[in-house]
Amino acid sequence: MRENNIQDIRAFNRFYTDLIGLLNQHLLDSSYSLAEARIIYEVYKGKSIKASQIMETMQIDKSYLSRLIKKLEKDGIIIKKQSEQDARAIQISLSQKGLKEFDRLNKASDNQITELLKPLTNEESEQLSFHMKAIVHLLKANDR
Repeated sequence: MRENNIQDIRAFNRFYTDLIGLLNQHLLDSSYSLAEARIIYEVYKGKSIKASQIMETMQIDKSYLSRLIKKLEKDGIIIKKQSEQDARAIQISLSQKGLKEFDRLNKASDNQITELLKPLTNEESEQLSFHMKAIVHLLKANDR
């Protein structure tokens, strides 16, 4: 039975990543990859955040994160400055351009999901949302 569960979950993962284009080189018709867009989101959410916080949240390798942050800084999306609390730490925040890009990505993501839900009835949309929340709840409850 467990082998069937594994195959079902893997099949769902492949279906969903294809459905919303997570493996495309550029997410939501932007010039950013999924990892870069996620960093933009995390910095937006945190307002001013340390790289170590992003590493912990995203479970991302330090050197990979460093390369992505350098690219986002070069693109003018993020600003790095020394932490006032700890001179060894660097705080990362979004520039004005970064805030605009976050807003554009956020709206594009909302529009993508709106289109995904269009063919569904209200009841089906509610069921889908319920089941997705259940997935998160079950996996977080068993997070070890």
